[in-house]
Amino acid sequence: MSKSNPKIDQFVEENKGRFLEELFELIRIPSVSSQSKHKPDMIRCAEHWRDLLLKSGMDKAEVMPTKGNPVVYAEKLLDPSFPTVLVYGHYDVMPPEPLELWKSEAFEPEVRDGIIYARGADDDKGQTMCQVKGLETAIKLDLLRCNVKVMLEGEEEIGSPSLEAFCQEHKELLKSDHILVSDTGMLSVENPSMTTGLRGLCYWQIEMTGPSHDLHSGIYGGAVGNPLNELCKLIAKMQDEKGRITIPGFYDDVVELTEADREMTKRIPFDEAAYKAEIKVKELYGEEGYHTLERTGSRPSFDLCGIWGGYQGEGAKTILPSKAFAKVSTRLVANQDEKKIAQAFIDYVHKLTPDHVEVKVEYLHGGTPYLCPSDLPTYKVAEEAYEATFGKKPLAVRSGGSIPIIATFERVLGVKSILMGFGLGSDAIHSPNENFPLYNFHIGIRTVAEFYARYGHNE
Repeated sequence: MSKSNPKIDQFVEENKGRFLEELFELIRIPSVSSQSKHKPDMIRCAEHWRDLLLKSGMDKAEVMPTKGNPVVYAEKLLDPSFPTVLVYGHYDVMPPEPLELWKSEAFEPEVRDGIIYARGADDDKGQTMCQVKGLETAIKLDLLRCNVKVMLEGEEEIGSPSLEAFCQEHKELLKSDHILVSDTGMLSVENPSMTTGLRGLCYWQIEMTGPSHDLHSGIYGGAVGNPLNELCKLIAKMQDEKGRITIPGFYDDVVELTEADREMTKRIPFDEAAYKAEIKVKELYGEEGYHTLERTGSRPSFDLCGIWGGYQGEGAKTILPSKAFAKVSTRLVANQDEKKIAQAFIDYVHKLTPDHVEVKVEYLHGGTPYLCPSDLPTYKVAEEAYEATFGKKPLAVRSGGSIPIIATFERVLGVKSILMGFGLGSDAIHSPNENFPLYNFHIGIRTVAEFYARYGHNE
């Protein structure tokens, strides 16, 4: 079993008060990227991160412009022959509203019962601080045997619209062997895990039109196509009775699960009864032949996210509506091409639409799926670091969620990202009373330091 370094444990213990206060200083800056009133706070937060990175031992740190909010870049380059790690995180946060649901001020961090409560406590100031303070620990203890670059963006919560162009423009500056990211979660402290897969996404809006205006359903009903009826029929044809998606070519590029993948899933603690009770459903439903965790992390899915049209006011109004609308999404898995699926869906909708109605499909946004092989040497180093601090090897878990920028890194920068998450499902990210356990904060710092105590030492 990989053992922890007592010097790391001691350093973190001696400095944990300072580490926490430095996190609190960042949290107190309301860096909400989606609200224009916080534009000055975005600059202030970026500059604060720059100063903090310099104090943490980086040789260089600067705030670099993009078309949107700036990127904070820092580096510590020890030797050109050493491998290089690029650390990614984000300093923007979600809006805190609704404020009345917070038990304490959203941007005034508070520790209650060993848990930090504040917007950004976990996502992603707390977790990014795990990376930066773990790096500082390695620097101060002379454990570093690699070059390290840090890139923190300010637009992750709004889809990272400026980051791809920044990466394209600064490919040489960002050149690295692997990327470290702490912006994901783990199963629990008792069952640590690392995320090895992220699903991609496609999202569309459908507009279906029948007559030029709403019609009397008695006079015209049965003689004119009802766009709401037709839209419902169309959506129903998107999946068969076994839960498989019927879009032509949809599964052509899906990477099938190996026996090793399925064996790993069986090792993940899962209480189906508790799962159903938590979301208050009698039975689960999904693609036939797969475990629930395979369905949510390793298989694609299709969902109608919203549908509307016609009369929705109080009481009855007998009309045949002119228009009907729907918002539809799919989650994609490894090797599926977002753009290919986006067009395949549009083509399929047009094919299924009868002549007595007209249809328009708008592709709203999407993201490419990501898969990190668990046999990568750098992944193995991170795995050893978790084992040193948590006392057991982390399970490899594929997440049902999406972080589109991770796939962008692979496409633009040509490197894999290692997802070292320390958050929990109970951390209420994006919600009121977001939180991050102090234990996770401290063990996250130690785990990152343990990574650096191993990475590059046997290169």
